[in-house]
Amino acid sequence: MRERSTALLAWYDRHARDLPWRVPPGSDARPDPYRIWLSEVMLQQTTVAAVKAYFATFTRTWPGVDDLAAAEDAEVMAAWAGLGYYARARNLLACARMVSRDLGGVFPDTEAELLRLPGIGPYTAAAIAAIAFQRRAVVVDGNVERVMTRLEAIETPLPAAKPLIREVAEAMTPEARPGDHAQAVMDLGATICTPKSPACILCPLSEGCAGRQLGIAATLPRKLPKKARPERRGLVYVARRGADWLTEIRPPKGLLGGTRGFPTSDWSEAPAPAPPFAADWVRAGEVAHGFTHFTLTLDVMTTDMAGNPDRGSFGPLDPGDLPTLFRKVHDSVT
Repeated sequence: MRERSTALLAWYDRHARDLPWRVPPGSDARPDPYRIWLSEVMLQQTTVAAVKAYFATFTRTWPGVDDLAAAEDAEVMAAWAGLGYYARARNLLACARMVSRDLGGVFPDTEAELLRLPGIGPYTAAAIAAIAFQRRAVVVDGNVERVMTRLEAIETPLPAAKPLIREVAEAMTPEARPGDHAQAVMDLGATICTPKSPACILCPLSEGCAGRQLGIAATLPRKLPKKARPERRGLVYVARRGADWLTEIRPPKGLLGGTRGFPTSDWSEAPAPAPPFAADWVRAGEVAHGFTHFTLTLDVMTTDMAGNPDRGSFGPLDPGDLPTLFRKVHDSVT
């Protein structure tokens, strides 16, 4: 395993991706824990390409954890709009405020202490500890799972294979340069050991890769068939008063919690109408959107009337501040 790590780090020294939150290998600069934490939270279930612009906006607007801790919730949620999985943004604020208020603006440097912070799970704690603080920590994300299953030809399907994958990753993680090692495995998975058509001829670990030797690398990791996602429906109410739109801040908990959007009914198999004020509401089409655990179809209800709403308020609207679902609704009526 030591030979693998040595070969991988040598490859990383030459081919590391240039990422805005990363300190390149060989640099004398120290990684900024705030930037590492912010990037790792943003990267959860999101691609590097999608995160770069959001990361630039956040670090320009809130360059440090104390700045973010002092931010208004609505401002942060608006800046997050479109990145999805909005619980991450709520946890981001909660974590920043805890670090600023209780820890003097300094992130803890061990996995155990990091795990006590809101929104930080085992993967994120390990990544921050390794990359920001050079603690030996076993970092396992989707890229790492793919690399490890191919190296050892692990044919047990995910998620049952996770303990074995972690064992392989643990054995391969070095004491020296653990942060660079973690980023090297992730880079290898993102650029060479890709889900389809891995570029084995360019891989620094190809000679010892059991998956390649058996000719099954491209088929790994195995996964159990996905279950069909249930379907839900709802109604969304779009009303205007001149140039102003009726919107509301959704409850802090639940899907899209804390974000701005148009009033809706419940989302279920048989949603009950819930107009924000009495009016002649007319169906103007529908909008479909996929969440992790279900698909949603909203009937878009509009009216020419502008009554006094019992939910939300009329005001100017920047569609860019809306989550993707409500941006789709906005686009469907403009």
